[in-house]
Amino acid sequence: MEANLNGKKALVTGGGTGIGKGIALELAKEGVDIVIATRNQYPETISQIKSYGAKAFWVQTDVSKEKEVIQMVNEAINCLNGLDLYVNNAAAHWDEPITKLTTENWFNSLNTNLSSCIWGCREVANYFINESKKGGNILIIGSTTIYSSGLNEVSYRVSKGGLKYFMETLGVELSPFGIRVNMLTPGLFETNMTKNLGLKEKEGMIIKSIPLKRVGDINKDIGPAAVFLLSDNLSSYITCSNLIVDGGIRFADSGISVHGEDK
Repeated sequence: MEANLNGKKALVTGGGTGIGKGIALELAKEGVDIVIATRNQYPETISQIKSYGAKAFWVQTDVSKEKEVIQMVNEAINCLNGLDLYVNNAAAHWDEPITKLTTENWFNSLNTNLSSCIWGCREVANYFINESKKGGNILIIGSTTIYSSGLNEVSYRVSKGGLKYFMETLGVELSPFGIRVNMLTPGLFETNMTKNLGLKEKEGMIIKSIPLKRVGDINKDIGPAAVFLLSDNLSSYITCSNLIVDGGIRFADSGISVHGEDK
């Protein structure tokens, strides 16, 4: 069965690199026009999206600021002349023990990882309901860190845990309008935010700790999963659900933290 996404229009936050980029490229292969929202420009990503015949635009955004998130959604709608799909992927991480947790970093984490999603989904939902009037799909990128304990990550894990419950609540609230809301939760993938883990050096240890015995491949494992959840043709009866793509690492005692994407 085909995804049937050709001609759709998507906004992907944090879509310049890593998991967000992988999702954007996979959507472009399906004929979806894309706006990526990031703090910095990623001309190579834009070129790659266009190489699949899709339209591609960049909107500069710091998602930790509500006004910029509102502007981001409006600019994306204007660039694409509409919107059908919203992928909330942007995230950031601050390592800080609870005894030294600062108010600044606490709110940085909450605003970047959780509040930004709420603000973005609010704006997108209003457009879907009042302007589009033809449904729409929202995909929130989660984190397997919520299934395990970890040191010095209280603000990050709280913010990511909040995303899951927000997704479930939002999905119920928007279901009468034909809008589906789901979560895609990656395990360990090579991204900008996992570079500090030294994946290459620790590869043997990591592979031993993952039931499927490998680190995830963004293009092979994440992109197609996102397409599945965003396609009404493939997943029309799925909402308020969390698809975990982690090779089973959440059940392993690896001692490895898994972080998200570009802010």
